[in-house]
Amino acid sequence: MDADEMDVDLDAAAGEIASPSSASPASASGSLPAVLSELAALHRRASSSSSAAAASPPLSLPSLTFLSSAASAASLFPRLAAAGIPASSLLPTLESSLSAHPLPAAVAYLRLLLAPASPLLTLFSPLPFLSLLLALRKAASAAATAQGAANPNPGSGAGNPRKRKNHRQHQPSAAAPGPTLLPRALSLLADAAGRLPLGSHPDARRSLVDTAAELAAFDVLAAVLGSDYHAEAVQDVVRALAPVVLSGAKSAARASAVQFLVRKLVPLGAEGGDEGVRKAVGYLPRYLAVKAPDKAEARGLAVEAIVEVVRALGPEEREAFAGYVVAMTRGKAKGRLLAVDLVLAMLPLLLPSEEDDCGLEEGSWGLKCLRVLVERCSDSVGGVRARALTNAAQALDVLSERGVEVDRLQQVMRIGNMGLGELLRLRCTDDKAAVRKAALVLITKAIGLIGRPVDESLLCAMGAACSDPLVSIRKVALAAISEVFRKFPDEGVMKEWLQAVPPLVIDSETSIQEECENLFLELVLNRICQAANLSLDDDSVTLEEVFPEGTLDLLKSICDGEVAPCIRKICASLGKKKKLKPLLASSLQNIITISESLWLRNCKPIEKWTAPTGSWWLLSEVSSFAPKSINWKFLSHHWKLLDNVGQEGRGKACSEEEPNSALWAVNRVSLLQTISNVSMELPVVPAAELAESLLTRISNFDMNLSEVDAHVKSLKTLCKRKAKTVKEGNAAILNWSQKLISNAVDILDKYVKETSESAKGRNFITPLSGKPKGKKVASVSKSTSQAVIAVFTVGSLVLACPTASVQGITPLLHTIITSGNSETRQKRLVGGSVSFKELAPSLYIQSWDTLAKICLVDGKVAKRYIPIFVQELERSDMATLRNNIMIAMADFYVRYTALVDCYVSKITKSLRDPCEVVRRQTFILLSKLLQRDYVKWRGVLFLRFLPSLVDESEKIRNLADYLFGHILKAKAPLLAYNSFIEAIYVLNNCTGHGAYSESQESSDRGPALFAIRGTDERSRSKRMHIYASLLKQMAPEHLLATSAKLCAEILAAACDGLLNVDDAAGGAVLQDALEILACKEMRIHPNICSDISEMDEEGGEGGGTASALMAAKGRAVTQVAKKNLIQIAVPIFIELKRLLESKNSPLTGCLMDCLRALLKDYKNEIEEILVADKQLQKELLYDMQRYEAGKGKSKAADVAGPSGSGRSPARHTPSGRAGAAAPSVDASARATVRSVLKEVNRNTPTPPLHSMSVPKVKSILGSAGPGSRRPAVLESVRRLQPFESDDEN
Repeated sequence: MDADEMDVDLDAAAGEIASPSSASPASASGSLPAVLSELAALHRRASSSSSAAAASPPLSLPSLTFLSSAASAASLFPRLAAAGIPASSLLPTLESSLSAHPLPAAVAYLRLLLAPASPLLTLFSPLPFLSLLLALRKAASAAATAQGAANPNPGSGAGNPRKRKNHRQHQPSAAAPGPTLLPRALSLLADAAGRLPLGSHPDARRSLVDTAAELAAFDVLAAVLGSDYHAEAVQDVVRALAPVVLSGAKSAARASAVQFLVRKLVPLGAEGGDEGVRKAVGYLPRYLAVKAPDKAEARGLAVEAIVEVVRALGPEEREAFAGYVVAMTRGKAKGRLLAVDLVLAMLPLLLPSEEDDCGLEEGSWGLKCLRVLVERCSDSVGGVRARALTNAAQALDVLSERGVEVDRLQQVMRIGNMGLGELLRLRCTDDKAAVRKAALVLITKAIGLIGRPVDESLLCAMGAACSDPLVSIRKVALAAISEVFRKFPDEGVMKEWLQAVPPLVIDSETSIQEECENLFLELVLNRICQAANLSLDDDSVTLEEVFPEGTLDLLKSICDGEVAPCIRKICASLGKKKKLKPLLASSLQNIITISESLWLRNCKPIEKWTAPTGSWWLLSEVSSFAPKSINWKFLSHHWKLLDNVGQEGRGKACSEEEPNSALWAVNRVSLLQTISNVSMELPVVPAAELAESLLTRISNFDMNLSEVDAHVKSLKTLCKRKAKTVKEGNAAILNWSQKLISNAVDILDKYVKETSESAKGRNFITPLSGKPKGKKVASVSKSTSQAVIAVFTVGSLVLACPTASVQGITPLLHTIITSGNSETRQKRLVGGSVSFKELAPSLYIQSWDTLAKICLVDGKVAKRYIPIFVQELERSDMATLRNNIMIAMADFYVRYTALVDCYVSKITKSLRDPCEVVRRQTFILLSKLLQRDYVKWRGVLFLRFLPSLVDESEKIRNLADYLFGHILKAKAPLLAYNSFIEAIYVLNNCTGHGAYSESQESSDRGPALFAIRGTDERSRSKRMHIYASLLKQMAPEHLLATSAKLCAEILAAACDGLLNVDDAAGGAVLQDALEILACKEMRIHPNICSDISEMDEEGGEGGGTASALMAAKGRAVTQVAKKNLIQIAVPIFIELKRLLESKNSPLTGCLMDCLRALLKDYKNEIEEILVADKQLQKELLYDMQRYEAGKGKSKAADVAGPSGSGRSPARHTPSGRAGAAAPSVDASARATVRSVLKEVNRNTPTPPLHSMSVPKVKSILGSAGPGSRRPAVLESVRRLQPFESDDEN
């Protein structure tokens, strides 16, 4: 019978067994006489066989089917005894049958074991029983395979007729046996498990337990635990069920396994039971904790299972496990991570169910677990810190539900002398993203525990987190600091919130922008709306008593210069979405009105009244979206009031100081903006009167400069909106603009003439008395002020009406800006001999500004004057003027890119301006131009940005870190790699190398200006900070290529004489290269690509696959790095060491330190790597041993504790193990040095570099010059291909 026929017969037999007729012994499946006859024949054959080891034939399938019924098996043994057939003869036959017909034979064997007259000790044997269990496993596996084949994937095999035919033929046979015989076999196995003598056969017992666990036959396991040998089987059951319980996916088998442990196994450990069983049950959760998986999802399921088991344990076992969890928090990282999860899950079990805090008494396990959870918030592993912070936030929810008091929670959340606020501040600035995110989540949960006032450093940390590079952290930080502001609207919280949240309106993430707008609407604008229906009471004395708490502070804070642009954008966005309520405009008008009424009721002069700060500004921003909510009578009244007070203030300006004049000017600007926004709603007659008033004010040229633009824009808006046609409106604007410009030209021309005449006769006029002198000074001051306002007004008019003629003003401006300059002085112009820069600096500066505005609207004028602007930017000694010109140059770059691009090397010199404001302004403007692609990252631009990373100003350093770490990394990721070598030469101002010296000679003092020269510690630390910042932007493969370029372009250049190491700059370049190769940012480890591990990701989607791929990449890069070290670096180091030793150079020590750092990870392979130089090999080994000895001594000194004396650390080394290690290392080092000296005495020379095999690396430095021989080292390493980038190349 072949295999296919056997399967078909087996299936048929199974079907017969399943049918009702198969229960009869006289069925067609077989009969008792036939079975006895077959057994007798097999027995005679076995007795007559000459070979004792001959295998017994199996029973036929009908016989096995007959024996599968309980009645047939019960009647078999009496007939066997009567026929003289021993029961032991059944074992070989049944064992063979288990191989031929697994399931029928298994059922028959189990029926025989369970028969009433069965000789159990004779029929049971370990080997046949193991075969029985193996047959059950194979049957279960086949059933699972058949079930999968019966439900194939859609479309599988649809295109192949043979596959469909075979599938139809085998589908019934594959599906038939599984659901019929296997459950019956498992049921019989459960009945037999308690009767079998497995106590004396531990291997068979373990196999039975393993099979039952694998097949999820929990009835079998229950029978094992209910047997006489259950004490020995408990450990086997726990061991077998642990993989099922700790499986990483939810399943019915896992849930059943957990319930089995809870309901069947744990009760066995009750008091009064076996001591061994009690210990096994008590250690069950510990065993599961040890075997818990590492992955986040699987670990979470494991924690659930462990807690279910712990819940079923008694109080003593529960507390013992709590102690074990506390001990786990001080163990390995894996255990600490699991322990912080277990602490949170067990917390409800350790606390009493009553709503009190008796579970947090001193010495209670609930308090101990909470404290270790808080301690783990400062764990050394980032993943543990993050998980502990997350769990601490959830633990606070649990404790709050239990009614634990806030004071008690504050005590629990302390670590020594460090409170919760300090802990959160540290974690908000953690270097791990997951930790920062978890800390911010904890802040939102623990806001009630932080208390008032909120720590300023914590607020700053939350504010900084709102600028985090990760989107998820910015979202959480936004929610955290907003929750703090919602709970504690203090002045400090309000200030930090306004500094951190409104700037997020320009975030790259749309969801963050929307959340920022919604929070601003809720926390700021809605609070201001509460003042809409308020009225002034008779007993009110101050405004704080009238309005809700914090309303006036909000208005004052939102008009801050740094925040105002962002709030303006938020209001515009909310207005476009129609989220700004008319109630807001009504509220602001009510605030201004109540403030004025309260001032007048206190009998104070109206001239000294000012509206609450920020009220007019906010009204001007929201009025354009709610124009119908603005009352014209309100605007008219306050315009007349502010205008009259402004004119009176200007009349008194020369005689007395008006402290409120600046505030009045700001309010007038905001009021004019409001009037412009609602001009369409104004009546015709009042609008005409207002326009006439504005024109009169402008033509007087006596306003504050901040008001001029507002008046011009308001007048322009009124003309446009009230004109019948666009053409009529433009004509009106051109008309009054031209008149105003003509008036300004007359005023400026008169002032220039008077100033020139006064300067000519200054040496011949002597004032008669002091009184006329004072009047004359006042008159000059007034005329100068009028001239400045006239020039500024012209600039505003030019931008408002670009078609206006400026032919009359341009020569006058040229006269002023070139006055006092002998090179460009034009004798024919009036005033050419007067220096307005000295006489009237404000006029001089405003003339440059106005000329820049003219250049923006007139290209011909721009072509003439842009070179003059660049020249003045370089030589001016006025920081204000340099700052203004820099702003103008940025506008020129947008308008006339081709004209200005050739001056980029001169413009970038402002990055090293002595004034911090100019440097910061230049950095911001150039960064914006770079982001908008008006300026390209090419030439010297990138290199001149580098010193900003170590600028004296912290603000500039932060801007530079953000530019290089975020913007540049995304826009030009290869720029740092491609410019790294050149940056070393630029920062050291080294001109002693071919290609670089040629490019440097073409420029003037720029390279020296941007260099950080010197070998002192401060200069070297600055340069190393820049190098480290660039290295952090590189991928591992770029780090590898950079190390090869360092060896080829600097170290090999020094070997071949292209780089003069005797020169100070050349030596500094070489020293920097050696320090870079040895720094930690350059080192490539196997896990450099897989730093984002499971502990740091905490369940990131697809984290396992991505982590595996990155780890594989890291290993590949590490292997290439080792090859690069052996084949490229070491030969060059050997040659360079010989050169430096011949020159007695102090750089030899730097080279040895670099080599020691490079070879530290290859201690066991140093002999192989340095096979070409045995002497260097021994010296390095000696240096490493001395270095380790020094580390051992320093550690020993640290263990000994702090010392107040000035003795050496070696004297403080204790006589313990740390102290005993140092002499042994010293002895080894002395032996090594003797070996080195012996080698030196032999005069063994270092082999020349040309005799070694060195890989070929391409040089990017070019030739050394005409007529020079090609360097040997660079010739041998000339084929390294650089990484290319579309942006940089």
